[in-house]
Amino acid sequence: MLSPAVTSPATPTAPEIIAEAIERVAPLHGLPFEDRLWLAHNGAELVAGAGEVLFEESAPAEQMMLILKGEIHVRRLRGGPMALFIGRAGQMTGLLPYSRMKAYGGQGFAVTDCWVLAVHRRLFDEMLRAIPSMGQRVVSTLLDRVREVTRIEQQAEKLSALGKLAGNLAHELNNPASAAQRAASSLVIELRANRANRFKLVNLCLSEQQIQAIEDWEQKIFERPALPTENKAAELIAREEAMRVWLNALPCEGSWEIAAQLAEQSVELADLEEIPKFLGSAETCVMLQYFARYLRSKRSVETLVGSTGRIFDLISAIKTYAYMDRAPILEVDVPAGLDATLQMLQSRVGDVEVIRNYASNLPTISAYGSELNQVWTALIENALEALAESRSLENAPQLRVSARLEGEMLLVEIWDSGPGIRPEHQDRIFEPFFTTKPPGQGLGLGLDNAMRIVRKHRGHLDVHSKPGSTCFRVHLPLDQLQAY
Repeated sequence: MLSPAVTSPATPTAPEIIAEAIERVAPLHGLPFEDRLWLAHNGAELVAGAGEVLFEESAPAEQMMLILKGEIHVRRLRGGPMALFIGRAGQMTGLLPYSRMKAYGGQGFAVTDCWVLAVHRRLFDEMLRAIPSMGQRVVSTLLDRVREVTRIEQQAEKLSALGKLAGNLAHELNNPASAAQRAASSLVIELRANRANRFKLVNLCLSEQQIQAIEDWEQKIFERPALPTENKAAELIAREEAMRVWLNALPCEGSWEIAAQLAEQSVELADLEEIPKFLGSAETCVMLQYFARYLRSKRSVETLVGSTGRIFDLISAIKTYAYMDRAPILEVDVPAGLDATLQMLQSRVGDVEVIRNYASNLPTISAYGSELNQVWTALIENALEALAESRSLENAPQLRVSARLEGEMLLVEIWDSGPGIRPEHQDRIFEPFFTTKPPGQGLGLGLDNAMRIVRKHRGHLDVHSKPGSTCFRVHLPLDQLQAY
């Protein structure tokens, strides 16, 4: 059903002129003039101005349209403003004979002034009888349209997956990067403070015996085990307050800051009371200020090392996941690929208990490594989305990833404790474009893509599901000759 904005021209065009214009429609190129004239006499000549809507999304599709002039864009409103189709002058579109199209998949609007010849579906049988070559031309156009729509949808699925991957990476990299930035800032502050305090330290003019006593005291503190986790907060507060009072009595500037660092290092009040045996009050204050700054600097450096190590691990995981700088077919360590995928999706795991169960000494297989990782990503994402629906259940959500040999095949199982897949959906989940997600949240190509990749490797993929237990099983051949 076309919009009321699409109307017949005020002055109808002569059928002969329309027939000449039809010759410029690519699928109808070479059609005899008499056949084109039949279309001109039986079709409805329509015009629409730039910006006008030709048809709405989900409206019944009833007419084949030959675009004689102008450009039409079709966009899916419910799934975002992504252009699904661009129709230009010289194209045959809309409802075609033999098509199972029932409704328009998006809103169509004129980008420029449009001139269209529309043939209603009730004339299709008569048209195919009157123009014998029309059937073949229509089928060729349908095949081209299916390929184009599939390509666009697959591209959108890949972009969606890339967006999720970028979001996961941003989240994973943000934590260690922020920690490293804070640690570096803290380290700069402590270095500046010790630079300002270095003359006080030099002016102490300590003897060899005093220096040795300080080193022995510090070594004793470093060798002391960390404070037990239980009741740590309450004990830390009590220790810190006692040492702050002791430092104020010296007196010592910045006692609250020094006391906090010493308490975290498991220093006790009795340890402080040992220092006056070999240092005076002024020397004790300078020594403790310097020691507290050293502790903060040491922790900042440890944080920097840990954070940059985490970033390095993430970069290594990205390279493993994408198989960067490697040949497309190589010997693939499947458990390593599963671990890399889990690491890439770490930000989405949350409180899910992840159980890894890999058999020892598993052989590598010849495969397209980056494509196999797309399979693991699709299956693990599916499991995490299912588990997100079961967070209110009594038991904690679980994700189990296992790999083992089964005969001459490598078997990978990805199991989750989610609500399961409905029986009526289990036979359809691998169909392209089938999805139970709301419009705009999924295109239904993830599992279809996974199935195609597994078949490409001469393997097979199946699923067993019931409430509380869903398991995707991937069998991959070990024999390289069988795989390709």
